Amino acid sequence: MTQEEIRLEEDRTRKAYWRRWGPYLSERQWGTVREDYSATGSAWDYFPHDHARSRAYRWGEDGIAGISDNHQRLCFAIALWNGVDPILKERIFGLTGPEGNHGEDVKEYYFYLDNTPSHAYMKCLYKYPQQAFPYAELVQENQRRGYHDPEFELLDTGIFDGDRYFDVFVEYAKNSDEDILIKIKVINRSSEEKTLHLLPTLWFRNTWSWEENSQKPLLKELKSNTFSIVEAAHPTLGERWLYCEAATELLFTENETNYERLFGEPNKSPYVKDSINDYVVRGKKEAVNPDRVGTKVSPYYVLSIGAGQEKVVCLRLCNTSNLTAPFGEEFEQIFATRQHEADEFYQRISPNVSDPDAQSVQRQAFAGLLWTKQFYHYVIEDWLNGDPTQPTPQRTYKRNQEWIHLFNDDILSMPDKWEFPWFAAWDLAFHVIPLAMIDPDFAKRQMDRLTREWYLHPNGQMPAYEWHFSDVNPPVHAWGTWRVYQIEKQMYGRADKDFLERVFQKLLLNFTWWVNRKDEEGNNVFQGGFLGLDNIGVFDRSSQLPTGGYLDQSDGTSWMGMYCLNMLAIALELAKDNPPYEDIASKFFEHFLYIADAMNHIGGTDVHLWDDNDNFYYDVLHFPHNERVHLKVRSMVGLVPLFGVEVLEQATLDAFPGFKKRFEWFINNRSNLTRNIACMEAEGVGERRLLAIVNQNKLRLILQKMLDETEFLSDYGVRSLSKFHAKNPYIFDAGNAQYRVDYEPAESTSGMFGGNSNWRGPVWFPMNFLIIESLQKYHNYLGDEFTVECPTGSGRYMNLEEVATELSQRLMRIFLRSGQRRPVFGGIEKFQNDPHWQNWILFHEYFNGNDGAGLGANHQTGWTGLVADLIHQAYQHAPSETERWQKSLKARVID
Repeated sequence: MTQEEIRLEEDRTRKAYWRRWGPYLSERQWGTVREDYSATGSAWDYFPHDHARSRAYRWGEDGIAGISDNHQRLCFAIALWNGVDPILKERIFGLTGPEGNHGEDVKEYYFYLDNTPSHAYMKCLYKYPQQAFPYAELVQENQRRGYHDPEFELLDTGIFDGDRYFDVFVEYAKNSDEDILIKIKVINRSSEEKTLHLLPTLWFRNTWSWEENSQKPLLKELKSNTFSIVEAAHPTLGERWLYCEAATELLFTENETNYERLFGEPNKSPYVKDSINDYVVRGKKEAVNPDRVGTKVSPYYVLSIGAGQEKVVCLRLCNTSNLTAPFGEEFEQIFATRQHEADEFYQRISPNVSDPDAQSVQRQAFAGLLWTKQFYHYVIEDWLNGDPTQPTPQRTYKRNQEWIHLFNDDILSMPDKWEFPWFAAWDLAFHVIPLAMIDPDFAKRQMDRLTREWYLHPNGQMPAYEWHFSDVNPPVHAWGTWRVYQIEKQMYGRADKDFLERVFQKLLLNFTWWVNRKDEEGNNVFQGGFLGLDNIGVFDRSSQLPTGGYLDQSDGTSWMGMYCLNMLAIALELAKDNPPYEDIASKFFEHFLYIADAMNHIGGTDVHLWDDNDNFYYDVLHFPHNERVHLKVRSMVGLVPLFGVEVLEQATLDAFPGFKKRFEWFINNRSNLTRNIACMEAEGVGERRLLAIVNQNKLRLILQKMLDETEFLSDYGVRSLSKFHAKNPYIFDAGNAQYRVDYEPAESTSGMFGGNSNWRGPVWFPMNFLIIESLQKYHNYLGDEFTVECPTGSGRYMNLEEVATELSQRLMRIFLRSGQRRPVFGGIEKFQNDPHWQNWILFHEYFNGNDGAGLGANHQTGWTGLVADLIHQAYQHAPSETERWQKSLKARVID
C-alpha cells in the first residue's frame, strides 16, 4: 500500500478522519436556488454578486482556493487586493444567466493542479490581474452580444497584456488529519515591482442567525511574540487554532449581513461581513473590531514583490494550541513528503502512463475531480417555510415543493463549483467512474446518497438538480453503480456487495417509477423529456409540444433498455451469494426483450423508432389524432440505442440454471420477441451470448454514419449532431411556427434551456465514453472478425476494439499537446504559447465539433474527467502499440 492508501484505509476504519477537511467550499454560493427567497424564483436577481460580500449566506459558503470541514462550520480561503480594485477579491466573478450571451459564465482564470483523495496534499493556482478588474466591462459587452457572437472573456479586455498579473499558488499539506499546513506563494509576472494585499481568511459559516437562541461560535486573538494565533471555538466542531506567519495585523469582524448597505436598515453590530473589505479598500479603520474577536478574521499581509520575483506566506490550522515552532524545518519537509506521496499514489494508479504530457493531463483531471467536491446543504421544508428569526417567504412560485422530504447535508461531487454549484443526478454517475479509480469509497457514497430516502422521492424518482428536482435525467445510476463496483474489484481487490445490494434495492423503486410514469401507452416505448440533452430536439422536449400529443423517444427507450441490462448484470452478481436474485435477473431479462422489440415495432403501426429508409433511429411524434411521424434529426438520440448491450459469459449461464432455463425458454417460445435481439441464440467468442438492442445489420448501418467524418465523426470524437445538417437543416412546420435544427459546432444560437449548452454539434465526453464502452462490449462478443470501415470511405477497416481505441485517441487529442498547441485552447494565443499558461488544463463542459476547442463551463472536470480513465486504458496496451500511438498523435500538428 502507498501512504495515501494507508490514510484512506484509516479513514475507512475510522482510525483517523482524513476526509473531515477538504476543498468543500463552493466557488459561487450567490445566485443559487438555495439562497433564493424571492416571490417569483428569480435566483440570479435575489442574491447577486454585488450582495455576496455584504450578505450572510444561509446554506453554504464560497471562496477562492478554500477549504472547510465536512459540515462547513469553519472555512478558510484567500482574499486579495491589488490596490486599485473597487472591492476585495474574495470570490470568483462571472456573469449571471441573463447577463451572459450564452448563459451564466465564469470570467476568471484558476486551475486545479493537484489533489489526493484524503486531501493530504492539494494545490491550485489563481491568476490575479494587477489592474482594476473590469467588472462592468465584462457585463456590458457580453450583454451587448447575441447568441451568434463569441463570448467576451477576461483575456479579451487586455488586462493580462504585458503579463501584468500575479500568479497565486495555494498549497495545503496535512501533517495529520487535524493539522493542515498552508503555503501561499505569490509570483509577480510583470516587469516592474508591484504590491499585493494578501488576506487569508478564516470564518464560521453563519448558523446562528436563523434560529432563536442559537449558540454563536467565536474567533479571538491569542498573544504570541513570534507569530499571530487565532483561536476558533465552535459548539459542535470544538476548538482549532490558526497560526499565522508574521502578519501585519489581524482584522476581526462578524459574518453577518450589512443591512445598512443593502437595505438601508440599521445593523445590529458595527462589525459586518464586508468590514474587512471596507478597512482595506476604503481605509475605514473603525470598520473592524478593536477587541480582536468575531466570527471572521483575516491576517493582513502587504507584499511588495519585484519583477519576476515571488513571496511566500505560511499558515497552519490545527487542533493543537501550544505549537512553539509551527513554521520550523518540519514545515517544508511535510510539504515535500506529501508531494512525494502524491506522486507515489498516482504512479500506483496508472503505472504504464509513460508520456509526461499524458501524465500531467491525467493528474490534473484527477485533481479537478477532487477539487470540485462541495458541501451541499439544502433542506426543502425549512427553505419553503422560512426561518424563525427571518421574515416568512412570500412565494408565488414554490419551486420544488413536491420534494418536501429532501434533506441534503453532504459532501457531493459538483459538475462545476462556479457554473453549476449543485449536484446533477446524471452527471454524478459519470463523475464516479474516474473517482472510483482513486477513491472508490467516495464514489460509492455518491451513488448511495442519491438513492437514500432523504434524496429519492417516495414515488421512486431521483432528484435531478436544484433548479427543478422533478426534471428527468437519463437513468444511468445502475450503470454507474455497477461500474464503480467493477473498478474497485479490479483495482483494489474489494468486492463490496453490501454497497451493490443496498443501491440495487433502491434502484428497483426508481425503475418502477420509470415504467409507471414515462411509458405513455404501456407499450415499452418511453418518453422522458429533455433527458439531459438540452436543445438536441426540434422542440423543447420538457415542455408541452406545439403540435399537441407526445414524443416516443429513441433515447428514452434506449436508456431504459440499458437500465434493464445494468440491473440484470447486478442481479446476477448478487445471485452468486443470494439465489433469489436469480429470479430478479430473469425479470430484467424479460423486460429488456419487450423494450428491444418495441424499439423496432410499435403496436400495429408501420412507424417505428428505426427508419428503414435512413437506416437510423429517430424520435416519433404522436399527434393528438394518432398520426405518427419521424422527426428526422440525425443526432446523438439515434446513437443511444448502442448503449443497450450486455455480454453474458457461458460460465455465468451455467452458474445459474434457473436463469439459463428461463433464457432458453424465451429463445424457443417467444420468437416474436427475440427476432430483433442481437444474437442471443448464436454463441460468440468464447461461447458468449449477446443481449443488444442493435443487431449486427443495424450496427453496421449506424456505424457507417457515426464513423463518417462528413457526419458524426470529428477529429476530436463523435459529434452530438451530424454535420449533414450543416447543409441540410431539419425544418418542421407546426401551425404558423417553423422549427429548425442546424449543425452548430460551437455555442448554441438559441435560448433553449438558457442557451448555456449546445447538443447540436459539439463533442460531449459522457456520450462518447458510453459509445466506447458499448463498442468494447460488442467486440467481446463479435471478436476480431467483425470489422467496419473507419473512417467511413477511407478504405481502412478496424474491429470494434480498434474503433473504440480510435475514438479514445481522438478524445484525448483535445488535451494533449500536438506540436506546440493543444486543441482545447482553440485560438487563445496566451494559452497556446505562454509558458505560464500552456500546461494548465481546463476541462470544459463540451468541445467544438470542428476544432476541439473547449466550450461551456470551463471547470466541468466532473464528466470531462473521464479522460483520466481513457488515458489509463490507452496505456494498458503493449509498449510497442503505445509507442506507435504516441508517434501518430504527435505527427498530427494542428494548424
